[in-house]
Amino acid sequence: MTSTNAPGRYYAAAMQTSLPALRDREGVPGRVAELVRMAEGTLAGYAPFHDVRLFAFPEFAHCAPMYTTVEELLARTAVRPEDHVAPYERFCRANGVFVQTGTFIEHDPAYPGAVFNTTLLVGPGGILAKYRKVNPWIPWEVHASPHDLPGYREEMFPVADTEIGRIGCAICYDWLFPEAIRQLAFNGAEVLVRVSAYMDPWGAQQPMDWWTLVNRTRAVENTAYVVAANQAANVPDYPPFSWPGGSMVVDFDGRVLAQAEPGPFTKVVVAPIDIGTLRAERARRGGHDMLGHLRTEAYRYMNRPRFPGQGSGAVSIAGNEARIAGAKGSSLTSPRSS
Repeated sequence: MTSTNAPGRYYAAAMQTSLPALRDREGVPGRVAELVRMAEGTLAGYAPFHDVRLFAFPEFAHCAPMYTTVEELLARTAVRPEDHVAPYERFCRANGVFVQTGTFIEHDPAYPGAVFNTTLLVGPGGILAKYRKVNPWIPWEVHASPHDLPGYREEMFPVADTEIGRIGCAICYDWLFPEAIRQLAFNGAEVLVRVSAYMDPWGAQQPMDWWTLVNRTRAVENTAYVVAANQAANVPDYPPFSWPGGSMVVDFDGRVLAQAEPGPFTKVVVAPIDIGTLRAERARRGGHDMLGHLRTEAYRYMNRPRFPGQGSGAVSIAGNEARIAGAKGSSLTSPRSS
């Protein structure tokens, strides 16, 4: 597909799903096919109006962490995402578009005894980036963080330089850590994709609405677009939580360009991404340039570790709780030690 828009301008689609959680890997091929059909319908339906080039799906779109141990996840749900990506690749190649997949529960033989929460950026030429959640939602998630694995040498915050801009992604709880999203920005990201399953009551509804608050804040902090896709499921589909949706696109000044209303609805929202304007704003601004104004050496709290790495053993809920307690004791009671 040849873009008819001016260079650097296109539309992004935040693909919000309300689907039952898959309890085993046998359902993954069918779920991939279902999500690709959703993207195909979006592309065709919006064709008279918008040049949709980027599609983002929610966390756990393929398989959710329905089990509480690494052993169960490996036995029941973990896959090699590369084995299931061909339908996305065909869709992207045929239409000249890009897909940030929903997450897979990933097993990589290079890291035996570990599972990751993983999303892929797929383009017309195939897989462009793999992102593994750096900040699992502890204590409940027992996925491994790349940060915790001895000898991990892959880029933890990859950014893909594409014809529609430089795209970086982080998953759900990662976004509660400004450092994670800022690292993507310093790695060059212009479009920040949030692949998420952010639950009630912290999601997209008042009185808290952390979802909108955080997405807008990260856009402003990093002078970047945010494309955020959130799960929107009822309790019976993803027990014990409900998922409020609210998928959205935010511009680099924190303006909400499009947002789905909260609720358990399968929805698509689309909004414009103008990379040319973003680059001009980044180059022009002398004020409110938080990346250019960052006094890195002033912030000493990053100079020593806080939350301890897991090491090579299997992650467990009890182990996560113990590490949380240790981090509280070392960081919150010694404010001058940094």
